[in-house]
Amino acid sequence: MAKLDLIMPKMGESIMEATILKWLKKEGDPVALDESILEIATDKVDSEVPAPEAGIMGKPLFAEGETIAVGTIIASIITDGEEGSNGVAKSSEAEIKEAVRKEEPAKVEMAVVEEVMAPLADRQNIASSNGNVSNGSDRFYSPLVMNIARKESISGDELHNIPGSGQNGRVTKKDILSYVKNRGAAPASNGSPKVQSIQPSTAAVSTPAVSSNANYSSNGNVEIIEMDRMRKLIADHMVMSKQVSPHVTSFVEADVTNIVNWRNKIKGDFQKREGEKITFTPIFIEAVAKALKDFPLVNSSVDGHKIIVKKDINIGIAAALPSGNLIVPVVKNADHKSLVGITKNVNSLVAKARANKLAPDDIQGGTFTLTNVGTFGNLSGTPIINQPQVAILATGAIKKKPAVLETEYGDVIAIRHLMFMSLSYDHRSVDGYLGGSFLRRVADYLEAFDQTRTV
Repeated sequence: MAKLDLIMPKMGESIMEATILKWLKKEGDPVALDESILEIATDKVDSEVPAPEAGIMGKPLFAEGETIAVGTIIASIITDGEEGSNGVAKSSEAEIKEAVRKEEPAKVEMAVVEEVMAPLADRQNIASSNGNVSNGSDRFYSPLVMNIARKESISGDELHNIPGSGQNGRVTKKDILSYVKNRGAAPASNGSPKVQSIQPSTAAVSTPAVSSNANYSSNGNVEIIEMDRMRKLIADHMVMSKQVSPHVTSFVEADVTNIVNWRNKIKGDFQKREGEKITFTPIFIEAVAKALKDFPLVNSSVDGHKIIVKKDINIGIAAALPSGNLIVPVVKNADHKSLVGITKNVNSLVAKARANKLAPDDIQGGTFTLTNVGTFGNLSGTPIINQPQVAILATGAIKKKPAVLETEYGDVIAIRHLMFMSLSYDHRSVDGYLGGSFLRRVADYLEAFDQTRTV
């Protein structure tokens, strides 16, 4: 008999820890190869962890609700082999648990931090010589802590000297807010210039909570609902986005009559042939991908005073979950896919989202986001940018309206299918000319849709 260590998996390039939601197997249960052992949650997605080998479930080393560093041993599986897959004899469960709690998390976290933060060095190790917070030491600071440091004019030296109560001495939100409070209104020293820019993480981050001392109705006729984990992440991410990006929104009305007529004509045959329904979303994605190639600066992110233009066109689609929360799976390389390919990709992602089966890779790498508020009967909306992107497009409900058409015989009034679109964009890098031109180009592509097109 042998024991195979079950490791907390790395669920994405920016994921350093995960929370155990539920153990699906208890000690002594038989486990088949690839059978789900537990459910975990990260900042980005919920997932199940499969068994790497068949055997008998050992004792879980952590309880449900605990947050564990990636790479940490969380349980073991008793197998028929003589030794684990790593070729070494396994310690007892008590010894493993003791080692994990006392030593392994620190080693694992530092290794993960080095791996994840290496490609981000240029934007998070901000040189103090440029008047910004310096993170030149090996100490890791979360985007929230760096953001608070920027607002409070805390220098790199000050930040480095703040004692941390988090894991491995990490400075938490509570630590830096306590430091700011005790620091009082004293001005920063001459060696502590204001921070000019700090690039936020793509993951949702915590923000200072609103005071819980709200004055509720004295008659008690209220209901207090605790946000679930995903709603908290969404809330924090949206607040962070509004704090980071100066939002501007432009609107345009597009005549999508050709698209409506074409879809009505082919949707029956398309479903019989492909086994898939074709909605308007793939057509919108196709038009957006074309416009992004025409205006590549909209397909970018901002890092301080640098604009990072993305060569890949990966379009996120905001999908509503049965819980009422939202998630944004991503259609990768949308500009290289046919309309049929985009349709199948969208349908697959939406189905996986509603079944809570999205993989971490399904929601990563987006460069632009599309949200269809028309699904809910709304004419338009002013969506919040999905950081670190610089723009998000909302499509409204398609309505029949009388419209003036120019013909060779003069102007006529006809019934047309019209739709409002709105583009929210980051005014740090996208000005009104660029944002408005991009939005108009998307509308032009939709209005020029070929009704004789075959798929």
